[in-house]
Amino acid sequence: MPEPMTILLVAAAALVIGVGVGLFAHARVIARTLSQARGEAESITERARTEAQAIESRAEADAEKKVHQRMREVEDELDTERKRLRQEDKDLSKREASLDKAETRLADREKQADKRDRDLHERGEKLDERSDDLDKLIDSQTRALAEVSGMSAEEAREAYIDRVAEDSRHEAAAVARKITDEAEAQAKERSTEILLQAAQRYAGDFATEHLVRSVAIPNDQMKGRIIGREGRNIRAIEKMTGVDIIVDDTPGVITVSCFDKVRQAIAVEALERLISDGRMHPTRIEETVEKVKSEFEERIRKHGKDAQMEVKIGGLHAKVIEAMGKLHYRTSYGQNVLAHSIEVATFSQIIADQLGLNGKLARRCGFLHDIGKAMDHEMEGGHPKIGMDFAKRYGEKEPVLNAIGGHHGDIPSTSFYTPIVMAADALSGARPGARRESMELYIQRLNDLQDIALAHKGVTEAYAVQAGREVRVMVDAKKVTDDEAHYVATQIAKRVADEMTFPGEIRVTVLRETRAVEIAR
Repeated sequence: MPEPMTILLVAAAALVIGVGVGLFAHARVIARTLSQARGEAESITERARTEAQAIESRAEADAEKKVHQRMREVEDELDTERKRLRQEDKDLSKREASLDKAETRLADREKQADKRDRDLHERGEKLDERSDDLDKLIDSQTRALAEVSGMSAEEAREAYIDRVAEDSRHEAAAVARKITDEAEAQAKERSTEILLQAAQRYAGDFATEHLVRSVAIPNDQMKGRIIGREGRNIRAIEKMTGVDIIVDDTPGVITVSCFDKVRQAIAVEALERLISDGRMHPTRIEETVEKVKSEFEERIRKHGKDAQMEVKIGGLHAKVIEAMGKLHYRTSYGQNVLAHSIEVATFSQIIADQLGLNGKLARRCGFLHDIGKAMDHEMEGGHPKIGMDFAKRYGEKEPVLNAIGGHHGDIPSTSFYTPIVMAADALSGARPGARRESMELYIQRLNDLQDIALAHKGVTEAYAVQAGREVRVMVDAKKVTDDEAHYVATQIAKRVADEMTFPGEIRVTVLRETRAVEIAR
């Protein structure tokens, strides 16, 4: 058997030979790979060089083409600019020629102006000389007139001034009459058109309303039951409702009296229920009145909400809606105030739309203008001031506040919407059948109209006609001229507006007549 050392040597020699062979084979492979890589690199470099030359050639061609194109564009622009400059040269030449002509005309005018100045100067000197002569002549004539008339120069001057003042007053009255007639004609035509459109577009009921103040009873025995033992029932009703109940000899009826129309309505309905029920004692009275009050509070809110929905106004405070609901139980000259407020809101919007203003804002102003009447019996002051303070407390702003406080002229108007509400208020109250008044107030209004008219100088007679809608005034033709008659009418109308309270408007007609009478015998 071979020795172990020999085997190891043989194995080592074989390993060395194998490693050498492997390295040689690997070197050959690497050499071939490097040769192929060099070939591919040279090929790629050649292709890149060829493509770069082609791209450079195309870029040079494109650049040359763009240069030629830009040169053509520049040449076109230069041609256009040359044409424009040539045209401007022609225009400047024409303007220079025109300026030369104008300069020549100005020179001629200056010569003419110098000549006129010389002439005017000569005329001025002559006028000064004549003025001096006239002054001397006037002085001499003034002295002569003073000697003849027995008046001094100062007295004559005063008499002349008085005469001029009188003539000027007549002329001023005539001019004022003409201007007033023209303005009134235009304003009346436009305002009549607007108001007629407003009235035609709103079809409200003409019937007036009033609260029932009497309660029917089935027999006279019921009066005793209403009064109760020692008057305890009637005292309980009056205490619970805050009204005065009048039980007199009038058969089949008792009367309920109260300034607060809501409390009056509660008392009337409570009495009707008690009479219908037949049970009449303080406990039953208290239960019935409390129940009616609770129902009325809900009715008031419903009336306010219904009115708000009808006029389509949003953003109202709950207290404002409740106050408007109370107006359902308030009347003015027999006209339901809530219905009147709805009418005024509608009229205000129509008028504002016609004038190009904010119809929605005008509607709000008109709807709330009489809100003070819901609580004026509880507070001091007029309903415009009360209503303005109440509305301000619950979030209303200008110009709504000014319309509420100024719709009767109590405060100055600060916006166009206040006079619009005033016109709509008058239109609602003046339409036929809208309002009524007592006979005493009616007669008093007629007498006041006649007294105001008769108080003016030159007035001989005055008559209130057309149910107080017009006052006709007769003047002395010897003391009052035609132009002064218009002045008298204006003064009477102003006093009527300032001193009287009335629905709608009152026409003042002044009549001046000259009669020539002769008798043939």
